[in-house]
Amino acid sequence: MTPTHPTPTPTPVPTPSQPYRITPPRILRAEWHKLRSLRSTWVTVITAVVMVLGVGLIMGATYTSGGGDSDVDTVVLTLYGSLLGQICLVVLGILTTAGEYATGMIRSSLTAVPARLPVLWAKAAVFATTVFTAMLATSVVTFAAAQAFLHDTDQAASFTDPGILRALVGNAGALTLMGLLALGLGALLRSVPGAIGAFIGGVMILPEILGMLPYAVVERAIMYFPTQAAGALGSATPIEGTASPGPALLALSLWAGTTLAAAALTLKRRDV
Repeated sequence: MTPTHPTPTPTPVPTPSQPYRITPPRILRAEWHKLRSLRSTWVTVITAVVMVLGVGLIMGATYTSGGGDSDVDTVVLTLYGSLLGQICLVVLGILTTAGEYATGMIRSSLTAVPARLPVLWAKAAVFATTVFTAMLATSVVTFAAAQAFLHDTDQAASFTDPGILRALVGNAGALTLMGLLALGLGALLRSVPGAIGAFIGGVMILPEILGMLPYAVVERAIMYFPTQAAGALGSATPIEGTASPGPALLALSLWAGTTLAAAALTLKRRDV
């Protein structure tokens, strides 16, 4: 009689459970990797930092008491380069979204995340965190460096003076929200030149044109346009003809939020 041997039970091969599960942290990590791996990110952010810091040092080193700038808010004076840095951050915001449409990378992003909207929210979150951190540090360093020249002038101030810290944080927040507005325009229009043109025409030029109209209601409405609201956030003292910091922050947040909401609606309904 031929002996029989029990058939060995095959050893199960371990397989990871749901190895490609899409989670918010993974989407954020992917968008952070994309943002920091692009040369344009470093070029635009470093250029913005250099603009803010460089202009601040020039303003501090060349300032003399009793001159034409003696009535200018000290934070506005030292962070005057933010107007130039803002241009760099606006371009970065547009490239973050519209740049993917230009290269075709957006197809890969939305294939990996079919729900689509988490990609947009992750881009906005990573961009906002990066820009706010960089600009807050730049604002603080620039103010401190400029005050090394201004300590014996009528523009001398310290971090403990009323409104100084709020204005420094407000300046960084304003730059971040302006960049988010540009990011939303890039996602909405899906074109780098189109979004840049829309920002220049709608955000920068339109308020100047409307300001020529002799109507009080128009003048009051312009106070809450993005560029005017951003200026109010970066001042330690109230500026005549601008909104107070609270309403200005709300207005600028609504501009950025509305643009992102329109971009989200377009992303959800239109083909790539």
